[in-house]
Amino acid sequence: MTTEEALDRLAALGEITSNPMFGGHGIYWNDVIFGIRFRGRLYFKVNDHSKGDYQARGMGPFRPNERQTLKSDYEVPPEVLDDREVLLSWAREAIRAGQDSLRPA
Repeated sequence: MTTEEALDRLAALGEITSNPMFGGHGIYWNDVIFGIRFRGRLYFKVNDHSKGDYQARGMGPFRPNERQTLKSDYEVPPEVLDDREVLLSWAREAIRAGQDSLRPA
């Protein structure tokens, strides 16, 4: 999946933009990062509530290289990518996780 394809599939969410990062692209909703497109794969931000949905489908965290793993972002399962409405639902949850990560502890 290209960055343009990801942005097109997520356009119904409103103000979706991307910026280069990690050799891929960060995906933002109203300046809140909630996804990463890297090497043809899409990753969404997770929290304690949503992480299990990714793990139950065998999806792993974002690893831009062998020494670095970002456990706050998990690969979006293929069956979710194939269903636009489900993808948008998962993206909304990722946006909430992104917003939560910005709040002070």
